[in-house]
Amino acid sequence: MANLNSYRVAVSALIEARASRVYAILADYRRAHRDILPGDYFRDLRVLRGGVGAGTTFLLEMRMLGRTRFMRQTVTEPDPGRLLTETDDETGDSTTFRVESGGPFTRVTIATELKSRGGLRGRLERWITSAVLRRIYSKELKLLADHCFREDEVSAIPALVRPRSVVA
Repeated sequence: MANLNSYRVAVSALIEARASRVYAILADYRRAHRDILPGDYFRDLRVLRGGVGAGTTFLLEMRMLGRTRFMRQTVTEPDPGRLLTETDDETGDSTTFRVESGGPFTRVTIATELKSRGGLRGRLERWITSAVLRRIYSKELKLLADHCFREDEVSAIPALVRPRSVVA
């Protein structure tokens, strides 16, 4: 792409959960993180190396605006416990998950730095992509809050009454 311009798309939410719990979900790419991805946009997340936090590499299949993309992402933790970064190995675009503790609530911000073309086509691309990503991140934050609530609910049930899986 010629005349690349950078732009940022970010969405934040307050989640009623401890910051350590929220961060653990975000950093767990083998199980928990895939549970918070909106299924209407994310088709698959396959861990290639690692699986928890820094050093994890994964392949992500994403469908957006009628187009399916496969992205190989590498995870770093510039500020462990507070900031997780996924970087697209091909484009260098990055998405960060910032976790800020505030008593019983945690502020989570998902932000993506992207490159686009210049000119009218670039402005249109930025406008459409920003609107769609804000919708996706809002859904993802809602799923994250729901996941935290479900986990807290299950841990509050005494072990004797918890349902057990039965394999037939």
